[in-house]
Amino acid sequence: MGTTLQETPSGNRLHIGIFGKTNSGKSAFINAFSGQSVSIVADVKGTTTDPVYKAMEIAPLGPCVLIDTAGFDDEGELGAMRMEKTALAAQKTELALIVFASEDMEKELEWFRYFQEKKTPVIPVVSKSDLRSDEENQEFAEKLREQTKEKVCIVSAKTGAGIAELKEWMIRMVPEDFGGRTITGDLISEGEVVLLVMPQDIQAPKGRLILPQVQTMRELLDKKCIVLSTTTDKLVEALDQLKNPPKLIITDSQVFDYVYDHKPTESLLTSFSVLFADYKGDLDYYKEGAKKLMNLSSDSRVLIAECCTHAPLKEDIGREKIPRMLKKKYGETLKVTVVSGTDYPKDLTPYDLIIQCGACMFNRKYVLHRIQQAKDQGVAMTNYGVAIAQLKGILDKIVC
Repeated sequence: MGTTLQETPSGNRLHIGIFGKTNSGKSAFINAFSGQSVSIVADVKGTTTDPVYKAMEIAPLGPCVLIDTAGFDDEGELGAMRMEKTALAAQKTELALIVFASEDMEKELEWFRYFQEKKTPVIPVVSKSDLRSDEENQEFAEKLREQTKEKVCIVSAKTGAGIAELKEWMIRMVPEDFGGRTITGDLISEGEVVLLVMPQDIQAPKGRLILPQVQTMRELLDKKCIVLSTTTDKLVEALDQLKNPPKLIITDSQVFDYVYDHKPTESLLTSFSVLFADYKGDLDYYKEGAKKLMNLSSDSRVLIAECCTHAPLKEDIGREKIPRMLKKKYGETLKVTVVSGTDYPKDLTPYDLIIQCGACMFNRKYVLHRIQQAKDQGVAMTNYGVAIAQLKGILDKIVC
């Protein structure tokens, strides 16, 4: 079965960022590229302010997120704020298009080099080709090739010229490992039984499952596993109904200890959050960070980073349960700061440890950027599931 937009969460879609100066034709290009009116187009400088994120299906690339950004040369106090948003968009970008509209290209080349340094595939694009002769376009492209050592695509948003060729080149430039990672890896195979333990508490959205559960279940069904599910209070009863123990039990991290105490000896155990630690982040780095968790003190400072921006609920895992577990172990004076969404500090050095959620709402590129930021600043980092398993004393007894 082919993947459709409805089946593909935002964090799993190819993030394509379009970057360039103000009035370079980015918005007109993105509209022509997508075949939709995604961005406002006007001759007024700085029409695009905050980045515009548009999820869509683009043949033959598949489910994507197109990001239209403010111009590099946006000026003034507001311009500086817009550039911060553009920088954030760059951190999420998995395939970058740099739009060149004039031969004054130093700023564009700076960003081109930035993406190369970040190992992000980047394509130089000459825009507004309808305003130049063929000879002028080729001369412009040749100068750009000399500077970038990359293939240059020449396009016109007005006529559509070059758009199809650009799409074909983009397919070749998509990162080789994009879409190749799986949530469950080689933990389970076709025909094996998996039991999902999913507490339906106040945090569970009424009438539906949370995204990591849905994604994991779908992957297991695609693998042709036998997938069973239960709530925590029915775990023992569910296990009693089985002729043989399940090969793998995947639980909500909040009930790790209860499930561990009641699982069959031969069944492997992990959690949705631990699986996402590897799927979206760097599991080895998170496990190293969990060691730091055991060396905190009553004076330590911990940053908890949620990706969701939902209104906090009673017994929220990030805002209440994990802080309570930490303070029970290290004392009430331990300081916990909680941030959500993309509201993330540039300076991480005041913190002794960062605990990141499973990041189901973010793409892996952005999560790895956060991890690299922590590494560069010498700050330990882990995630919810790995941290809870460590605090419960079972990290070395689960599969991760």
